[in-house]
Amino acid sequence: MFGFLQSAFQKLKAGLRKTRSILASKVYSLFSRPWDESTFEELERILYEADLGTECASEFTEDLKKFLKKKPAASTDEIIKEMKRQALQILEAPADIQGKAPKIGEPLVILIVGVNGSGKTTSIGKLAHFFQKQGKKVLIAAADTFRAAAVEQLTLWSEKSGVQIVKALTGSDPSAVVYDALAAAKARGIDVVLIDTAGRLQNKTDLMQELEKMKRVCTKIFPDAPHQSLLVLDATTGQNAIDQAKIFHQFISLSGIVLAKLDGSSKGGIVLSIYKQMGIPVRYIGLGEQIEDLSEFDPETYVEALFDPYEK
Repeated sequence: MFGFLQSAFQKLKAGLRKTRSILASKVYSLFSRPWDESTFEELERILYEADLGTECASEFTEDLKKFLKKKPAASTDEIIKEMKRQALQILEAPADIQGKAPKIGEPLVILIVGVNGSGKTTSIGKLAHFFQKQGKKVLIAAADTFRAAAVEQLTLWSEKSGVQIVKALTGSDPSAVVYDALAAAKARGIDVVLIDTAGRLQNKTDLMQELEKMKRVCTKIFPDAPHQSLLVLDATTGQNAIDQAKIFHQFISLSGIVLAKLDGSSKGGIVLSIYKQMGIPVRYIGLGEQIEDLSEFDPETYVEALFDPYEK
């Protein structure tokens, strides 16, 4: 078990390399010399560059300022430890956003939303593999019928991970695909259903009405479904991801976030900003292109990796 945890930490640490070069290394260097008022201005700038957002960066800076006034002789390691404590405090998952548990004998139905290009389709493929590895029977509902490439990609992912898929022709009614998928899930004893959705935000009203219709269709087969609504965000877009989250959260009740492409971003601090501004927990993180490169988000592992200034 210890070896597994070490491996997870090293993988996350490597994935956060770009962010750590901005955040942990610079913070460590900053407090390796005597500090004064200008130190805190520099600290806030560093935190902002790592995409913690204005509010989060300001709060971190003020809290650390109070800490150092009480303990002016604190070592750099102690300062980093205090920043980790602050981060973990932010990452305490909101108790009122948990999603619902399916009834015994019914599948877990997860509605997955996100704009085109966010990594949504790839994340669904990885999630399918993640659940399949746990011994669960997984079915993908390819309900993004607006984009032919989405159905083709999901078909490839389903073949790669050995899970089932229900799909239709491009332009078909997405809700009909959802209905057929859930009916199939009920008949086949499926454990997890992953529903892909269109990623268009140009016409928000049409898209959100479509999502509402899908949710109503879900309840016709399983009254409590969907049990979770997950938003896929591209970590490389930084604060733009927050804007996307706000739009989707206005229309559907998000129970969590899948943060894709975290390994390609220097904005890994966006996780803290998401929690601070939205209060929506990150459930999964993507750290690469391979099918195995998706993990459940663990706040402690994330904080340790984010604030570790050492390369090894």
